[in-house]
Amino acid sequence: MQFFKDLSLSAATAGFVAVLVGFTSSVAIVFQAAQAFGATPAQITSWMWALGLGMGLCSLVPSLVLRKPVMVAWSTPGAAVLATAGASGGFSMGDAVGAFMVSAALITLAGATGWFERVMSRIPMEIAAALLAGVLARFGLQAFTAAQTALPLVVLMLVVYLVSRRLSARYAVVITLAVAVAYVALQGQMAWSAVQLELAVPVFTAPQFSVAAAVSLAIPLFVVTMASQNLPGVAVIRASGYDLPVSRLLTLTGLATLVLAPFGAFALNFSAITAAMCMGPEAHADRSRRYVAAVSCGALYVAIGLFGAVITGLLTAFPQELVVAIAGLALLSTIGNALAGAMRDESHREAALITFLVTLSGVVIAGVGSAFWGVVAGSFALFVQQYGRSRSKGD
Repeated sequence: MQFFKDLSLSAATAGFVAVLVGFTSSVAIVFQAAQAFGATPAQITSWMWALGLGMGLCSLVPSLVLRKPVMVAWSTPGAAVLATAGASGGFSMGDAVGAFMVSAALITLAGATGWFERVMSRIPMEIAAALLAGVLARFGLQAFTAAQTALPLVVLMLVVYLVSRRLSARYAVVITLAVAVAYVALQGQMAWSAVQLELAVPVFTAPQFSVAAAVSLAIPLFVVTMASQNLPGVAVIRASGYDLPVSRLLTLTGLATLVLAPFGAFALNFSAITAAMCMGPEAHADRSRRYVAAVSCGALYVAIGLFGAVITGLLTAFPQELVVAIAGLALLSTIGNALAGAMRDESHREAALITFLVTLSGVVIAGVGSAFWGVVAGSFALFVQQYGRSRSKGD
C-alpha cells in the first residue's frame, strides 16, 4: 500500500502534535458547551465519541483517497457560542441537537451549491496568506509568552529546536517534543491522575426543532463556523499550495455532522491551525507525502472517539506550556512562508498587512472572530486602492 511507503516519522509526529494542540487547546470549551445544555457525564463522553469519529474519518479517508492532507476539526468558536447561548437560553439537549442538524444542513447546502468556494476563489492569494499568518502568529507568540510561567522548559525547547534545525531539520519538531516530554516527566509535571481506563459509549438524543433554537443556536453556529473556521481553513489550503475539492469536502463535513449530531457532534469544519502543521514543511520536505500527517491525525482522532476518557486523559496530562510551546515552534516555518507570500506583491502589500493585523488582533464583532473581519478589512482596502485603476490605465 502506498501509504506505508510514504510513512515517515516527521509526518506521523506532525499528526500527533496537531491532535495534541487541537484537542488540549479547546476541549474545555466543548465540555462547557455540553454542560450548558445539562449534559450528563455519559452524554459528554458521547460528544467525544461523535466528534472524534467525525473529525477522524473526515480527515483520514479523504486524505488517503486524494493523497493530499485534508484536515477536519470541531468548531471551537462554535462551541463558545453554544456555551454562552445554552447557559442563558434555557435550551435542552434535544433543542441543541436540533440546532446542530439545522446548522449542518446549511453547511451541506453551502458545499453542494458551491457558493462558498466561489467566494473564496475571488480572494487574492496575498490576502489568504496574510490571513493564515495572522491566525498562526498568535500561536507563535504564545510559545514565547509561556516562558512567563515555565521559563526553563521553554528555553530548553527553543535551544533543542534551533540545534535540531541545524543538524536535522526534518526531525526538529520530533526531537524537541521528545526532549520536552522527558523533561516534564522527570520534573513530575505530568498529570497522570487525569488518565482513566474507560471506553466511550454513544448516547442517542432525539432532536427537537424550534424557531427559538434555530435563531439562537443554529444560525450563530453556522455563521461562526463558516466565518471563523471554514474561511481560514480554506485560506490554509490555498496558501499551502494544495488543490482540494473544497465544495465536496465541505459537503462531507456537513453530512457527517448531520449524521453524528444526535450523539453530540455539534459542528465539523476545515481546520486552520492544525492543518498548517500537517501541510507545512515540518511535516515532510516532499509535499506529496504530507498527507501521511493528516492520516495519522485522523487515526488518532478516531482513537479519541473510541477510547474516550483514556486518550482524553493522556492528552490533557501534558502541561499547557509544553503544548503551546511545541505548537508555536512547529508553526514557525509556516508563519514565515505565509508572511513572505503576503508581502511579495507591492500592489497588495498594504491590504495584506491590514488583513494580518486585524486577524492577529483577535477582535470579535457580533460574535464573529477576527479571521473573518481580517478578510473583510483587507478586501475593502484592496478594493479602495485598486478599483478602477486598471480601467483608467487602459483609457
